Amino acid sequence: MQTAVMENGNGWKMNYLLDNKENKNNKAILTAVDSKTNLPIIKKQRRLVLEKGEDSFDTNNFFYFILSGKIKISELNFETGKEQILYLLSAGDMFDVATLLDGKESEYLIEVMEKSEIVEVPIAEVRELLSKEPSFQRFFFPYIAKKLRDMQDLVVDLSLYDIYQRLIRLFARYVDESQTNPKLKLIENLSHEELASMVGSVRKVVNRAIQKLKQEGVIEVSRKNIKLLDLQKLLDKLPL
Repeated sequence: MQTAVMENGNGWKMNYLLDNKENKNNKAILTAVDSKTNLPIIKKQRRLVLEKGEDSFDTNNFFYFILSGKIKISELNFETGKEQILYLLSAGDMFDVATLLDGKESEYLIEVMEKSEIVEVPIAEVRELLSKEPSFQRFFFPYIAKKLRDMQDLVVDLSLYDIYQRLIRLFARYVDESQTNPKLKLIENLSHEELASMVGSVRKVVNRAIQKLKQEGVIEVSRKNIKLLDLQKLLDKLPL
């Protein structure tokens, strides 16, 4: 057994015990542990390892916790083919929160962007957990607040800023400052088309904005990779 930690981005952590053995009999292999009682608070679950491109999720009946990897949540206009990426989810994230809370089916698309490990839990179990378990509530509600703020940021970006400014704000939100040399996380290997889908634009326009940031010494661009060179220059360019 090994211990894994999921963090909701607001400093509150939930510890898990993870069995690395194959779950051939569909036995519980991931158990959330209450820090006070040390009792399991998620009893039914199934671990899934998904490859890039997979999109088979049943969010009406199951709720998902991400242990590793990257998953995209987006909306698509099927007439124009234009995509708007709403969220990039990674370790510590969970979905579908809206269906969990209101019981209505979500229409957005879910796609695995890189090999991901997730835990699938019956949604009824999570609803019961949310109603009865304070430790899960302390994990869940700050997470919801953060996702609401992320959506507010997206609305503000699309309404008030040009593409160059949106890209700067996007990069600033995805800076990983936990290391000696700050770098971009989750978005550093996205294509220009995928970045365009995050800022509500098209590849050609985003490419011009990226080249401008490159010329200004903020980033370095190689084939499908963006490296942050100067965090302070990036922050100085944030619109007031």
